[in-house]
Amino acid sequence: MIHVNLTKQQSTISSQSVYRLYNKVSGEHLYTTSNYEYNSLNTMNSGWLGEGVAWKAPKSGNNVYRVYNPNSGEHLYTESAYEMNSLVHQNGWKSEGVAFYSDSNSGKPVYRLYNPNAKLGAHFLTMSSYERDSLVKAGWKSEGIAFYAKK
Repeated sequence: MIHVNLTKQQSTISSQSVYRLYNKVSGEHLYTTSNYEYNSLNTMNSGWLGEGVAWKAPKSGNNVYRVYNPNSGEHLYTESAYEMNSLVHQNGWKSEGVAFYSDSNSGKPVYRLYNPNAKLGAHFLTMSSYERDSLVKAGWKSEGIAFYAKK
């Protein structure tokens, strides 16, 4: 897995596309603003499939943190510093810094869902209420609005 120092990267980007990748082996989705990470995983690792731009992140706003579980390989995205710190300090996750920003004033909601039956890829983000509702009907648990995007 390629890991990028997300905090340093944020200061040089004026606008951000958030890319989505899917790992057909683990079932995990990865979200990144790094062209390098997106292209590297998409071309060098046969398990990852690039799905293009998921949404546009605002230039500034509330932090959205990315944390990584080294035991499962899963990533989680949260606007909550409390949740991020709890995962890092109490549950062995690794902070990967600020992934992107949330626009709670004028953005569109990004929903977070949890699959209680998944060992990997247990969390999923989507802007689509149709996709959210379909996954809930299939047994996923809605965790509500995770943060807000531009698109």
